[in-house]
Amino acid sequence: MSEQWQERKHPVRLERRYEFPDYGSLRDFLDRAAELSEREGLYPDMGFGRDYVNVTIHLAEGAEELGPEQRRFAEQLDALLAGDTQH
Repeated sequence: MSEQWQERKHPVRLERRYEFPDYGSLRDFLDRAAELSEREGLYPDMGFGRDYVNVTIHLAEGAEELGPEQRRFAEQLDALLAGDTQH
């Protein structure tokens, strides 16, 4: 998981901002992130503008701390950015 992810405590969550050179690159990332979410069953909050997206990954329902599935999902998002979808 990239060091750009920040773990917040209140409420517990992971946050990261991705920046893109243009809207087309952002849209491609969002499309691939949507496919990843469907595959993994994990749906982060995403807010975006023309050339960025802010991602927040929350705890699983009923959990008190981040689990391996949230961290793995963050790693998989990072892999999408790198163009490596094998993770």
